[in-house]
Amino acid sequence: MDQSRTSREHAVDLQQLRFAVAAADYGSIRQAAELLSIRHSILSRSIRQLEHLIGVAIFERSGGGVKPTPAGRSVLRMARLILEQVDVLVATAKSNGRGEAGRLSIGFCTSISAGNLRATLTEFKNRLPRIELATFERSRTRLATALRNGTVDILVVTGEVPLLDNNVRPLWSERILVSLAEDHPLATRSAIYWTDLRNETVLLSQHDPGRELEDLLISKLVSPEDRPRIERHDVSRGIIKSLISMKLGISLVLESDVGASFAGLVYRELRDGTGSTRFDFAAHWRADNDNPALDGFLKLLAERYPSLTSGE
Repeated sequence: MDQSRTSREHAVDLQQLRFAVAAADYGSIRQAAELLSIRHSILSRSIRQLEHLIGVAIFERSGGGVKPTPAGRSVLRMARLILEQVDVLVATAKSNGRGEAGRLSIGFCTSISAGNLRATLTEFKNRLPRIELATFERSRTRLATALRNGTVDILVVTGEVPLLDNNVRPLWSERILVSLAEDHPLATRSAIYWTDLRNETVLLSQHDPGRELEDLLISKLVSPEDRPRIERHDVSRGIIKSLISMKLGISLVLESDVGASFAGLVYRELRDGTGSTRFDFAAHWRADNDNPALDGFLKLLAERYPSLTSGE
């Protein structure tokens, strides 16, 4: 005989477990059958089949109803655990399918101490608290690799992401600010112009978006004589702030970085002749990503930033 057929014939049915637990709860097979809206004979036969399959009597039967045997109490205890786990499995699967539970991984290379990304992540977690939110801060190149291989679901970054098959949604823009010591001569101004940086030392992290900030500075101050001295450091933005507090220079930061306060530092808006200078942010995700949690996040982005997405 086929072994798989034999195993199916001897498999315990979840319905058998539910019927046995119901009979134990009500102390009567007849009463359990009435409350379950099935015939008494069906429920009784199901419990008999279960007892035959497991090789022990679950109940002592009498005219007054049923009472679990010592072995039956152990069986019923395990049956309840199994049924609870199955119920959780079904509920979790339904929640995942609706995007109400699961996991969403987001990659970025900017600060989340303040600004739109922080607010968006906070609102998403408040709306869907059962979704595990994983965040990854890496260079744009490493984030692109992670998006390509499925390690992250979505990126929120400035600039281009070198992928051919990714979807892109424009999001928001952030002002570029100057970070400097509170007693620096430029700190007395409400705004600083690019040309004011001429005699300064600008400290930039080699981590993203440091290179973009350097490229922007060079584009704004075309003549080398007008440019400040640029020092590149292979350290985090937090270490750059420490260097500024040590009076070793000033730095350029994005608006979202101001939430991470640092004693002795101030921020001033950086302008040119047309006003403030901004970096644009966009979301990038793979077109074949079917994670329901990602759909929920994309809907939130569309709600929060409709003016930039209405044309899609």
